[in-house]
Amino acid sequence: MKISSRNNPIVRAACLTLLLGALPSLAYAHPGGSGGLAHGLVHPFSGLDHLCAMVAVGLWAAQMGGRAAWLVPLSFVAVMALGGLLGMAEIAVPFVETGIIMSLLALGLLIAAAVRLPLALSAAIVGMFALFHGYAHGAEMSPCTSALAYALGFMAASALLHLSGFTFGMLARAQLLRFVGAAVAMAGGYLWFAA
Repeated sequence: MKISSRNNPIVRAACLTLLLGALPSLAYAHPGGSGGLAHGLVHPFSGLDHLCAMVAVGLWAAQMGGRAAWLVPLSFVAVMALGGLLGMAEIAVPFVETGIIMSLLALGLLIAAAVRLPLALSAAIVGMFALFHGYAHGAEMSPCTSALAYALGFMAASALLHLSGFTFGMLARAQLLRFVGAAVAMAGGYLWFAA
């Protein structure tokens, strides 16, 4: 497959993904704007745990293909919004940090083993982990910040990271994708023992 052409849709998608990846830093560079949106856009990029998990969702979606390619990431973002509301409302959710670390271990292993589950089960798995990630985002919202702008920011940034993982997953060979899954699981293991 020729991927050097600028007219190739895969190359255009990868370039768009990289361009959009700069958006959170650009938003952060202008603190006079909507601080809630900028803070929300930057937050998913601020920790290894969130970054790896968001990209892993896109990787796994690309690996599964079909309707999972869009339904799995969409499920994550939707349930993450619910988790964010719970965090903002300070409604207790147990085992948040454990759930976040387990998301890296589980998603990494699912990718490394190239596991294909039924679509509903795949969406439920990422949804369960999304609740923990969303809760952490919501609980860490700065005071005097627009909750709506902040939530839209972290949802957009998470979707961008899903898209980045998906794009990489579509471009990478199966063996490399499995290796990256193992690296995500190892990052989860590191965080487990470092905590």
